Amino acid sequence: MSTKSVIVALDIGTTKVCTLIAHKSAKNLEILGVGSHPSHGLKKGSVVNIEKTVESIRTSIEEAKLMAGIEDLESATVGIAGNHIYCFNSSGVVPVKNKEINQSDVDRVVEAAKAVLIPSDREILHVIPQEFKVDNTVGIKNPIGMCGSRLEVNVHIVTGKTPLIHNLVKCVEQAGLNANEVILQPIASSRSVLSNEEKELGVVLIDIGGGTTDVAVWKDGSLLHSQIIPLGGNHFTNDLAVALKIPHNEAERIKLAHGTVLKAAQLNETYLTVQGLSGTRPREVSLSFIAEVLGARAEELFSVVRELILEKNLHGEITGGFVLTGGGALIKNLPELAEFILEKPVKMGYPTAFGGMTTAMQHPKFSTVLGLLQESKHASVAVTREEKVQDETDMFDKLGKSLKNVFKEIF
Repeated sequence: MSTKSVIVALDIGTTKVCTLIAHKSAKNLEILGVGSHPSHGLKKGSVVNIEKTVESIRTSIEEAKLMAGIEDLESATVGIAGNHIYCFNSSGVVPVKNKEINQSDVDRVVEAAKAVLIPSDREILHVIPQEFKVDNTVGIKNPIGMCGSRLEVNVHIVTGKTPLIHNLVKCVEQAGLNANEVILQPIASSRSVLSNEEKELGVVLIDIGGGTTDVAVWKDGSLLHSQIIPLGGNHFTNDLAVALKIPHNEAERIKLAHGTVLKAAQLNETYLTVQGLSGTRPREVSLSFIAEVLGARAEELFSVVRELILEKNLHGEITGGFVLTGGGALIKNLPELAEFILEKPVKMGYPTAFGGMTTAMQHPKFSTVLGLLQESKHASVAVTREEKVQDETDMFDKLGKSLKNVFKEIF
C-alpha cells in the first residue's frame, strides 16, 4: 500500500490521545487502525510536559500502526484546542480586475480580510470564509464565474499562541510524525457530527472534552463563531473526588456508572458504597448528593455557554438548537439540564458512520478524531491536485529543456 494513500489523524486531548490510520481513495475512506492511550502532560488542552506528552502520543501511534499492519507513517493531521485559542470575524474588499470573478480574486479578497493586526505572540490557524458579496448581491457562497466590479468577503479567523502551537507540533514530531495540518477541534467535531442541514438551519455544537469545552456556532452553512471554554469533564470528576474524598479514578468510575446531573431523577433515596483514600474504610454515599455535585458544575458550564451566545447576539440564529458531543457529555440527563438552561432543543451528537467504522467508534468521544480524519482526506485531495499540476509543469519544463539541447546540437 502506498504511503501517499494512507492518512493519519491525531487527537491530543487532556484525558486521552487517539490516533486513527485510514486508507483514502478518490471517493472512499476506510479506517485501518485505531490507537488510544491515556494522556499525560496536557492541562486544559495545552502541553505542560513535553516528555510525557510525547510518550502518550508515541504509544497511541504504535497501537494504531500495529492494528493497521503498517510500519512507516509520514505525517498526521493534528487537532488543537486550549484556552489560548482566540477567534474573531473580519471582512475584506477588493476590486474585480476582469469583470468576471476568478480564483485569484477570491484569494486576494481573503488575504485582504486576514490583514488584521494580531499580537506578535499569536499566529493564524484558519481563515474560513462565511459569505461573499458581489456588488450589491449578498449571501454568496462561491462567487467564481460571477460578473461584478466589487468583491467583498466576511471571514472567521482562528488564532492561537505561537509558543503553545509549536509545543504541540514539537511533541508530534518527536513522536515520529510531521504535523502537516493543525485544525481547531470544534471544526473537526462539527464535520463528523453535524449534517449540512443542521449547519444551514442554525445549530451550536458543544464538544465537552476532558479539560475544555469547544463551542462552534453554525448558520447558513457557515461558521459564525467558535470558542474554547476552560471547563471540561475533568472538572466534574475533580468536584466529585473532593466532595466525596475519594481518588480521581474512583470518582471517574462513579461519574460514568452512577452519576446524573438531575437530583429529581433519583426517585428513591439510594446509597452507594465508595472506597475512600488508601487506609480509610468504605462508606455509604447517597446518589442524590452525587447528582447535586455534578449538577452544580453542569449548571455552571451551560450558563457560560448561554452567556456566550447572548453576548455575541446569536440566540436568534440558533433555529436547530444545541448538539452535545465529546467524552465529557456522557453523564446521565445532561441534555435535559442543558435544554432547561439554554431554552432551546438539545440532543446528543454521534459521529456519522463511514468505511471501516465499528459500532464502538460511533461514540461521542471519537467525534473529534473522526472529524480530523475527514478534514485530512479533504486536504489531501487538494494537495494531490496541486502535486499533479506541479508534476505536469515539471514535465513541460523538462521537455522544453530537452528541445533546447537538441536545437543547440543541430545548429
